[in-house]
Amino acid sequence: MVFLRTQDEHLKANLQKVIDFMEVNERRPSKYVPEEKLMHHWWKHQQKLFNAGLLKEDRIGMYKQLIETGERYRHVNQYT
Repeated sequence: MVFLRTQDEHLKANLQKVIDFMEVNERRPSKYVPEEKLMHHWWKHQQKLFNAGLLKEDRIGMYKQLIETGERYRHVNQYT
């Protein structure tokens, strides 16, 4: 038997993966670390969809949850 995931299930899985990563590592995914690169690119793609107004209504709430979590772990420059 082959089980296929819907787009919503895929979105929720990616969202939870990124949020879990940030909570465990206390930072955002990096585009320079190969293991984190896909999470970073997925997040940036969601951001582009949101900014362009192309993100579906039911997904906007999930995206805002991602943004709130990301703000808690935003990089702060140590030299300022």
